[in-house]
Amino acid sequence: MTKGRAGGSRREPRFDDEGGYASGEIRLAPEDRGRRTSRRPEPEPDDPPPRRGRDRHRRGKGRRGFFGTIFYWSLTLALWGAIALAGVIGYFAMKLPPIDQLAVPKRPPNVAILAADGTLIANRGETGGANVPFGELPRYLPMAFVSIEDHRFYSHFGIDPVGLARAVVRNASSGRAAEGGSTLTQQLAKNLFLTQERTLSRKIQEALLSLWLERNYSKDQILELYMNRVYFGSGAYGVEAASQRYFGKSARALTLGEAAVLAGLVQSPSRLAPNRNPEGAAERAALVLNRMVELGHATPDMVKLAKTNTTEARRRARPGAGNYVADWVMDVLDDHIGTIDKDIVVKTTIDPRLQNLAEKVVATEFEQKRLKLNVDQIAMVAMSPDGSVRALVGGRDYAQSQFNRAVMARRQPGSSFKPFVYLAALEKGLTPDTIREDGPVNIKGWKPENYTREYFGNVTLQQALAMSLNTIPAKLIMEMGPRTVVRTAQRLGISSGLRADASLALGTSEVTPMEMTTAYAAFANGGTGVIPHAIIEVKATDGTLIYRRQPQTLGQVAEPAIIGTLNRMMRETLVSGTARKSDLPGWQAAGKTGTTQEHKDAWFVGYTVHLVASVWVGNDEGEPMKKVTGSGLPAELWASFMREAHNKVAPQPLPGLNEGGWLGSGNGTPVAQPGNRPPAPVGDSPMRLDGPSAQDRSLLSRLFGR
Repeated sequence: MTKGRAGGSRREPRFDDEGGYASGEIRLAPEDRGRRTSRRPEPEPDDPPPRRGRDRHRRGKGRRGFFGTIFYWSLTLALWGAIALAGVIGYFAMKLPPIDQLAVPKRPPNVAILAADGTLIANRGETGGANVPFGELPRYLPMAFVSIEDHRFYSHFGIDPVGLARAVVRNASSGRAAEGGSTLTQQLAKNLFLTQERTLSRKIQEALLSLWLERNYSKDQILELYMNRVYFGSGAYGVEAASQRYFGKSARALTLGEAAVLAGLVQSPSRLAPNRNPEGAAERAALVLNRMVELGHATPDMVKLAKTNTTEARRRARPGAGNYVADWVMDVLDDHIGTIDKDIVVKTTIDPRLQNLAEKVVATEFEQKRLKLNVDQIAMVAMSPDGSVRALVGGRDYAQSQFNRAVMARRQPGSSFKPFVYLAALEKGLTPDTIREDGPVNIKGWKPENYTREYFGNVTLQQALAMSLNTIPAKLIMEMGPRTVVRTAQRLGISSGLRADASLALGTSEVTPMEMTTAYAAFANGGTGVIPHAIIEVKATDGTLIYRRQPQTLGQVAEPAIIGTLNRMMRETLVSGTARKSDLPGWQAAGKTGTTQEHKDAWFVGYTVHLVASVWVGNDEGEPMKKVTGSGLPAELWASFMREAHNKVAPQPLPGLNEGGWLGSGNGTPVAQPGNRPPAPVGDSPMRLDGPSAQDRSLLSRLFGR
């Protein structure tokens, strides 16, 4: 016996008939069968060598085991990473509103304020411009945004994997966040729903919202939403606001070059605003145009002819005085239509020609003289005799100060208030020829003097008004009673509180330029009280009428015959009195100068049957000017404006005046002047009393919001 491979005994086969085997058969007895094992038997010395193919198989199987392990664990980690990512996405998705409740936020309403001819004065509202439908824009405008911001916009699903990968590579190579990789849809999602913070949570929410937008809106709708919501700098949200702000036109009328400027602007509105950096804006626009050519959205010939017009944007950088009009309109709009919840268009009474003329007078003539005269501010109001405001300037420079002095600044009117005293006297039965003595006067210790400290003896009321004497109206107000004069002024449209004392005759109670213009309108129209207004009608952008002004007045506030008499007296101011240099050739014009104590305020308020206008100049803090009187700078500016405003308008007489024009000595020269020399302008000597008298207010106080 020899030892078997399994460690047991092994029997050799027998070849006889023992054991019951059939003759000639070769079989193994049961005991001759060795136990099977899992080990491969060791080769005997005489066994042939193993085959190499089988060894190679074993080695290949080992390599596959190694890579299989790597693959297995990679797949496992990827699976767990996907689960973790899904969990993170789900977590931040839970912070969003339910998808079935998600909706694009309503765009803040815009108020487009138009002049009487339909031209835009200004936009008001949070956006600064109206919403413009996609189909109303020139095709190259949206394509400019697509070219520079997201050229695969029409092919991706809201997230651009290619752009995102490119951004990751560039940011990694530069070591900083140099590129965002956001699509236009993602930018819109951020603007509509999210804050501007740069966090992982915000980026994940931005991606989810982008998918929602792409599912619920077409590409053109998304692009329309984007262009009407994105910020363009200078307070302009949306392409219409930006177009109006920088180019003074609707986005519907933008040229190719201007469209490129706006498309390039959204990357950095503060740095590339064309009104601040025209060179940088033009350079960026050139890049946009080149990209449009590369992508087939513009031809080389179109680009060669394109003009960016960034110099025009710089010229328009300073907001015009029309913004004072817009501010006033917004202040009173709620009284007419209540809460504004949609885009509206407000048509006003403003005449663009007269508005531009008023702004021109301020920008040229006033600017040339103000420093020399130490005067910093101006207010102008021009109004039709029916109360329709045709032009309004609330200050020297809207960019520097938005305070609207035309409707909000109360200043002493000085002698321009005297016509109300003379009107009260005429209503009590006095006439222009009534004689009063110009001499020293003492009213309970108050001693008003004339500007020149001269006295002219007996003068008519007409002469006293033309020469702007101070003693005569001081005597008249005591004859009529201060309260009578208060009621007279309020009847005509003065709504500010007036002190019912003797000094009121010289204009010591403060009023606004709008009030003075309103009150003088009753002189120009024959005695009808008017309500100052600028709003004609309000419509929704779809044309639905919301409000239309109906004719409205305060009724007859003075007898036409008496107003005619007063007009003849006030006409003399421009013919022979303190404002004779401001007469309007060919027109019957009347008015009154006003100068306050220490030259703190200077006024001229005058009118024709066609137009009423007031000019005030002074300093906000009440600093004295350098001897500026109403007959000086204000009268000069008034005349410059009115002469041009009446160009090509057929002359008409004032109510109560014949074609000749005035009463008096026949040649318009006051007869009571010493030496027959022209009268000097006479200022005001405000009275100082202890404590104010009772104050009365008129119906118009509610209209002015006081």
